[in-house]
This record gives sequence, structure tokens and C-alpha cells, in this order.
Amino acid sequence: MSEESTKTSGRATAQTLRQSPRLSLFFLGLLLAFTGYFMMWGAGYIQAHHTLLFIVTTLFGVFMAFNIGGNDVANSFGTSVGAGTLSVHQALIVAAIFEVSGAVIAGGDVTSTIRGGIVELDGLSVTPMEFVFIMMSALIAAALWLLFASRKGYPVSTTHSIVGAIIGGSVTLGLVKHGGSSALSLVQWSEVGKIAFSWVLSPALGGAVAYGLFSLIKRHILAYNDQVEARLDEIREEKRAHKQRHREAFERLSELQQMAYTQALARDMQAIGDQDFRAEDLESEYYRTLYAIDQKRDDVEAHRALETWVPAIAALGSIILTAMLLFKGFKNLSLGLDSLGSYLIMGMVGAVVWMASFIFAKTLKREALGRSTFLMFSWMQVFTAAGFAFSHGSNDIANAIGPFAAVLDVLRTGAIGEEASIPPLAMLTFGVALVAGLWFIGREVIQTVGHNLTKMHPASGFSAELAAATVVMLATTLGLPVSSTHILIGAVLGIGLVNRQTNWALMRPIALAWIITLPAAAVLAAVAFMALSAVF
Repeated sequence: MSEESTKTSGRATAQTLRQSPRLSLFFLGLLLAFTGYFMMWGAGYIQAHHTLLFIVTTLFGVFMAFNIGGNDVANSFGTSVGAGTLSVHQALIVAAIFEVSGAVIAGGDVTSTIRGGIVELDGLSVTPMEFVFIMMSALIAAALWLLFASRKGYPVSTTHSIVGAIIGGSVTLGLVKHGGSSALSLVQWSEVGKIAFSWVLSPALGGAVAYGLFSLIKRHILAYNDQVEARLDEIREEKRAHKQRHREAFERLSELQQMAYTQALARDMQAIGDQDFRAEDLESEYYRTLYAIDQKRDDVEAHRALETWVPAIAALGSIILTAMLLFKGFKNLSLGLDSLGSYLIMGMVGAVVWMASFIFAKTLKREALGRSTFLMFSWMQVFTAAGFAFSHGSNDIANAIGPFAAVLDVLRTGAIGEEASIPPLAMLTFGVALVAGLWFIGREVIQTVGHNLTKMHPASGFSAELAAATVVMLATTLGLPVSSTHILIGAVLGIGLVNRQTNWALMRPIALAWIITLPAAAVLAAVAFMALSAVF
């Protein structure tokens, strides 16, 4: 994709996101319908206890999911839209299917409360209503911070947002009850230190893996294709020059010579179409030279990189995505698979994808090399985007559903539990809010990730998404404190380093937003906690 077409794609992306009022009405109606139905269902679920609190909490939770869609989901699909692989409408469809499926199918039946997590409330004698206010303030504070970041086009971590908000609400309660030192002692600062460490670790790992992967693709596939295209241009020019010389020579012949030569050309044309054709059968100099030029074209092996390197990379990518789904996306499901079974599934998927990619590359042999490369990497990027979306829906939806489910459990039982059940209807409602948020407020983040940090092509977009999936998988296995949002941004920066076109000026405010996410969400939560305590 040329630079001009990439710019055009960027303008088209922004324009498309602002169009289609019918689709906007559809998503608004869908969101209101699911939210309203869930409120009616939930009133019976909590046995009409604290109905007003339940309604407000539902609005806060849906608003949080809405903003996760506008920031986190938009961040995940920014590379696909920016590369031109998916249109905005197609990204919405993929997000709707895989984000919601991940949330409903693999989101888990229970979620842990914050006891023993980032804050320790056991020594604070928290009443159930105080706990509810902490969770409610966390939801609205994190949602407001995400909304601000999304409007600015800054992709930030929803996990860090909700953690900072929980800290803010909890510390505020501690200040009210016991004073400053006791309140601060509630926070497990070692966990906060891990979050701060992730500000550097996550983008560094994502950038390093993306840099290595895209450098490999660029050197062995894209650079090879550029050399091949240059050689094919030379051959095409040689062919045009040969035809011009032949035309001029033919015009200098007498009429009888032209007739004889035309008959020879006709016989050669027929001979080339015969199955047992041999070069020695050609009579005319024109066809002998033309045949020799065409042989040069065949010797170039234009699609060699697409038939060797691309299937291998596609197989590797499928293995990584399968591993991410088995060990992360499906971790809440009891599949009954041991390690050997999981590895065998990964191997089988890799083998099938290798064969399918190789056959696909063969079918594109007669297509233009640039178009073939674009198509193959586009298909590969669709699968990485879908896999990443499913994993995101199955895990990160907990950032919205976790505090909400904790409040719902307290309102229903009147006590603070260690775990809270998650109604499937809540998962579905929050999943709809994710997709609606992507449509309504996701355009700035998509523009940032897909265009403004660096220019994207399906090959570079695929590299960024696969690198991010690889790091998320490895970090999950090793227990490293990372953020999927920061990893993907680091991967995009790694692509920009390879292409030497990274927008570091834009990265500065994004990095600042990462750093202030925790304290900003904490301050907003403190204000929200005091307001809720005063109102209810």
C-alpha cells in the first residue's frame, strides 16, 4: 500500500466513523433495550432490595463497559482498520461476534472481589454498603477517565483504571474511618509497583517482539517482493522495447515480406498454444525473442516468498493464537485438556493453517505480486484480530463486570462474599455495551493506533497483533505484570522503528496518560465515593 493510499484510508476511516446515523440509532436502541431488560430482570434477581442502588450501579457498569469498548476494543482493532484489512463496519461485526462470545462463553461464572488483591479491607471492618460504594465509585471513576482518554485518542489500560479507582475509593473510606496512615496501609504497594513496572515492561516487550517479527517479514518477504517487482518492471520494459523494435522493423519490409512474415507469426502463435510446444519450433525472430523474455519472467520466481515464508509465519501465528485461547481465553472453562492435549491441538491447527496458506498462495500465482501479498496478510490479520478479540472479551470484560457483580451479590445477599456469581444476561448486556462504545467513541483511538503513531499495511498490522498476542501469552505463562493495551502500543512503535516513521511527539502525551491513569482514577473515585456516601 502506497503512502498516499494509506493517507486516503486514514481519512476514509475517520469519515466512515462519523457517518451512518441509522447504524448509530441501531446501536443506541440495542444498548437501551438490553440495559432496560436487564434492569427489569435484575430487580427480581436482587429480590427488590435497594432497587435504586441497583439501577444506578447498572448504569455505572454499562457506562464502564461502553468506555472499555471505546478505548480498549478500539485499540485492539486500530491496527486492522488502519491497515485497510477491515472496514469500520467489518471491525464492528468481528468485535460483536468475538468480544461478546468471549465474554459469554469464556468469561467465567464467578469473579473474585478485591479482598486480597490490590487493597486489603479485612482490617477495616467494611460494612456491605460501604463496600458497595467503593465498587460503584470505582466503576464511574474508571469510566470517566476512559471517556476522557478516548476523546483525546489516548489508548490507556482499563485494568490500571479500575485498579486506581478501587484504591481511591478504599483509601477514602480508610481516611474517613481511621485517618491517613491507616488508610495508606490498606494499599498493597508492591502490587502498585508492579503496575508502574509494567509501564516500561509492556511496551518494551511488545516493541521488541514486533520489531523482530516485522524485520523478518520485511527482509524475507517485502524486500524480496520489491526486488522481484523491480526485476519484473525491467522485463516488462524489455518486452515493450522488443515490440517497438519489431513494429519498426516490420514496417520497413516489403509487402511480400510482410505477408510471409505474418504467416510465420500466425504459425508461431498456434505453436505456442500446443501442449507439446518446444522453443525450436518457432520460426519468427519476434516470437523467439518474446519466448526468451518470458522465460526470464518465469525464472524470477515472483511468488517464492509467499509460498515459503508466509505459510510458515501463518502456521506460527496460528499456534500462538491457539495457545492464547487455550491457556488464556478458555482458562475459565473446564475443557479437561492436559498439557499434551493442548500441545497436540496447537500442532494440528498449525499444520492445517500451513497447508491452507500454501494452497492459497498457489492460487494467487497469476495475481499481481503486491495484491497477492496484501490479500494473504489481510486474511492472516483478520484471524489475529478475531483471536485477540475473543481473548479480550473473555478476560478484560471483568474490568467492568467484576465490581458490578460484587455489588449485585451484596445487594442480593446483604453480605460481602469472596466471590460473586455473574448472570449470563449481565455478560451479554455488557458485551453489547462494548460494541456500542467502539462505534460511538472509538474513532479517535482507532485513528491514533491505526494511522497517527505510524502507517500500517496488513503485513505490519499482522506483525503488531501477533507480537502483542505472543507477549500476552508469554507474560501470562510467566506471571509478568503487563498490560495488553501497552503491549499493542509498544508493538505499533516497534513497527514504526522498522519503517523509521514513528510519531514520537504523539507518544509523549500517551505515555503521560499511562502514568497518570492510576492517580487520576483514584482521585475521581475518591470524589465519587464521597458523593455516593452523601446521597445514599
